[in-house]
Amino acid sequence: MAPYFHLINDDLIEGSSTDTYDVYNPATDALVGSINLAREKEVDAAVSAARAAFETGPWSQFSGAQRSVLMHKFADLLIPNTEEIVKAEMQAMGQPAAIVRNAIVPLCAETWRYYAGWADKIEGQAFPMLNDEWRMTMYEPFGVCAGIGPWNVTILTMAWKMAAALAAGNTFVFKGSEKSPYAVLVLARLFKEAGFPPGVVNVITGDGKTGALLASHMDIDKISFTGSGLSGKKVIDAATKSNMKKVTLELGGKSPSIVFEDANFENAIAGNSQGFLFNSGQACIAASRLFVQASIADKFIEGLKAAFIGAQGIMGDPSAPTTMLGPLADNKQMGRVLGFIEAGKSEAKLLVGGSRSGDKGAFVEPTIFLNPGQDTQIYREEVFGPVLTVLTFETEEEAIKMANDTSYGLSASVYTASTSRALRVASKIKAGTIAINKAYLPDNQSPFGGYKQSGNGRELGKEGLMSYLQAKSIKINMAV
Repeated sequence: MAPYFHLINDDLIEGSSTDTYDVYNPATDALVGSINLAREKEVDAAVSAARAAFETGPWSQFSGAQRSVLMHKFADLLIPNTEEIVKAEMQAMGQPAAIVRNAIVPLCAETWRYYAGWADKIEGQAFPMLNDEWRMTMYEPFGVCAGIGPWNVTILTMAWKMAAALAAGNTFVFKGSEKSPYAVLVLARLFKEAGFPPGVVNVITGDGKTGALLASHMDIDKISFTGSGLSGKKVIDAATKSNMKKVTLELGGKSPSIVFEDANFENAIAGNSQGFLFNSGQACIAASRLFVQASIADKFIEGLKAAFIGAQGIMGDPSAPTTMLGPLADNKQMGRVLGFIEAGKSEAKLLVGGSRSGDKGAFVEPTIFLNPGQDTQIYREEVFGPVLTVLTFETEEEAIKMANDTSYGLSASVYTASTSRALRVASKIKAGTIAINKAYLPDNQSPFGGYKQSGNGRELGKEGLMSYLQAKSIKINMAV
């Protein structure tokens, strides 16, 4: 693993604090390494470097086209370094090599290329004369932005935040999770190789304390956070109490999936098994509350059980080409998920799974609970693991009511052969992202984010770019 832990002002450094974190391979329980955690010295240095780069460095004079060239160059470096990134994610996160190699890295490169394309297309507005005034609006970068990423798909969420910010002309300080630090550090080296001016991109390794330092920093203009609702509340509180910095939050979910009786049976089974179990259920968009129309429930549930049992055959060694389900992030996360499962055994009927898989590593069996009480922990709280709850419904109205009965609103899926029903139901579900006849996956062109306690603001798409720009209105008195 990398001998450095931070990229600050174009220098790859080990860090000066005595605080460290031991990273274990969740597939084998073996110690991968001990990382240095950034504290005040590193955070202040990174922010100062970003401020200097924004205000007076070469970046302050770069055109959008020049920013685009560097972003494309960085994207071009990702694919040749895929195997190093794969190794880093396998060892720290147990993420299957096939998923990192064939999905995460290519999607990351595509995001950087997408926003590189926006860098020279940021437009202003001009308005008709009014009372002898000529009026215009410009869109300008905030300045120094920061991002705090999660441990499940770190380099992808890093791209969502940083690529949009840099395209808009900001500079950036990024902190990934201490649980998945190594792939981010590979990217830190690639930023140097791509030739970004010093201070434009800063990457620090840290934990919750490091994130709190960023959220409360007086010289950061905007921060974007992806993670739990509890941590998100802390970020927005610290941001407000410090300098009222702008905040984007992408938080948790307890997303619904609705299967109507006219749905394509095999497709709905696949979407609610393979689609749900992506990354071992460690995805904020995972549709973990499944509602099946009563007329097909018995047959559908039997098919779903078979799919979940079959999924155990693709769980195991992350380096194996056939493995699609790896371990959970670490033993702490496994303990949390198993705690939900134990509670669920008294709250619902256990259909399949329900235990740790094997005696080594943080593997948990794909699990289904049937008919949980609607006030139970297993039904209400985000598990962030391979645990699905199933309830039945009779009518469309009942399904919509059940789907919306949550404090979250990130995503949802609707399975039906009727386009009119699909659009009608989608319009009534209180969520920011809806998929019809599939599990939802973000894409670069569509804004991503949630309603209610699933967050504030949007990432991806043009809206993701605009969230790193602020409007300035100018009026010129033409009568003088």
